Amino acid sequence: MQLKTKFIIFIALVICCSFGVTFYRTSGFQEELVVQQATRQAKMLFHQIRITRQWVADHNGLFLVKAPGVVENPFLEQGQIQDEQGNWLVKRNPAMVTRELSAYAAREGMGQFNVTSLQPLNPDNTPDDFERRSLESFTRGAAETVVIEKVSGAHRLRYMAPLKVDSHCLNCHRDPGYEIGDVRGGMSVSIPMDWAFAEIKTNNRLLLNIGLATIAIVSLTIFLLFDTLVVKRLKVLARKMDQYPQRRDSKSSLAEEPSDEIGTLAGHFHKLCQRLDQSQMELDATREQVFQSEKLAALGRLVAGISHEINNPLGGMQNCIQTLKRNMDKPELWARYLPLLGQGVDRIKGTVQQLLNIGRKEPLVVQQGDVDGMIRECLELTCMGRSTVEVDLQLEVGKPMLVGMEALRQVVMNLAGNAVQAMGQAGGILRVSSRLVDRRLRIEVADTGPGIAPEHLDKIFDPFFTTKEVGEGTGLGLSVSYSLVERMDGELSAHNGPHGGAVFTLSVPLTGEIQ
Repeated sequence: MQLKTKFIIFIALVICCSFGVTFYRTSGFQEELVVQQATRQAKMLFHQIRITRQWVADHNGLFLVKAPGVVENPFLEQGQIQDEQGNWLVKRNPAMVTRELSAYAAREGMGQFNVTSLQPLNPDNTPDDFERRSLESFTRGAAETVVIEKVSGAHRLRYMAPLKVDSHCLNCHRDPGYEIGDVRGGMSVSIPMDWAFAEIKTNNRLLLNIGLATIAIVSLTIFLLFDTLVVKRLKVLARKMDQYPQRRDSKSSLAEEPSDEIGTLAGHFHKLCQRLDQSQMELDATREQVFQSEKLAALGRLVAGISHEINNPLGGMQNCIQTLKRNMDKPELWARYLPLLGQGVDRIKGTVQQLLNIGRKEPLVVQQGDVDGMIRECLELTCMGRSTVEVDLQLEVGKPMLVGMEALRQVVMNLAGNAVQAMGQAGGILRVSSRLVDRRLRIEVADTGPGIAPEHLDKIFDPFFTTKEVGEGTGLGLSVSYSLVERMDGELSAHNGPHGGAVFTLSVPLTGEIQ
């Protein structure tokens, strides 16, 4: 998963959690506010009905003309009277007024109210479950009760408060059990709440839509900003990193980045590239010096073996010259010694020419050459003065090849020189083979020395690693050889032979067609 995707998901989750908490709290607050407002409305209605009841009680009830639907209250002592015109009037006490007003209000959908008690005189005033629980709580000192009920799928708020006996109540209730100040019942008020919850649901839906739109807009905005300000610039920086060092000019534009965090990173990469370029230049120069130094070191090791190859013919030539000086008048001596002098000069010339070929600094140039002849020449130089070393050649190339001849010459010289040194004064057998395998030139150099310690096999190609005594080796020969073979896209490996001694194998691809 990409970093920008993780970032957007994380931001979206944070926004969702924050909005979820806000939405939940807002929804709860709306419900609390609606319930509080409905409770205030119920209280106001309660007090209005209570005042109405008080007014009716203060006037000893209301008298209505008896007519169909206007019946006498059987629970009143003086339920009806006749006026002077002979009309019968029926009395309405506060309880009946309350009940009839509740019926009118219910028909208008404005709520209901009811007066009840635990011991009602009129069975119509029998309390329901809520009213009974409330009345019982009033006997324990409760001041009011409020609940939200759901009846037949409709929500309503129910409010109930106690009704206390006062002097006006005794006009109708002459029961000896009634005393002023007693709580003999209560009045409940029911307010319909479906409209309020519908409004809450509508508001919640609106808030949810706004929240989802906000999350989408914020996430898209952050995505675009992150993609523009971060991702694209990081991709450019990554592309320039991939192009380095093949396109060294691509890092120059990094210095023009804005001075923010990514711009700072690009600036540091630009400086890193500059340091790497400088280090590479120094490394290249040092490597060339090391290559040349190793060649010179190899020449130094050859001097001891070559010196007698030059001194022997020089000594013979000097004897010939002295003999000729003493016998200037003897032509037969001149005829005998002059060819010997020529042979000595040719031998010295050949030796010096071989030294020049080895010591010459040449670039890695692919050219056609005699690989087998080059190997013989290298071994002849390496084994000069080593009479205890037996050379076993198995050269099977047999024709000119297109390879890096000069680099290959230096590698063979290094490997052969190491083999001769490994066998020491006791000498041994130096086996060198060459052959073609799958269009690759394969050369093996093996000796009968002590071999390579197992713990050193993975280190012998490291620069400056050597097991020789101080002054006998620099530890650069195999490292230089490994680098040269790599430059030829080849491979150089080492292992111990089954009968002892070290075996070095190099394999390089052939360039072009085999001639």
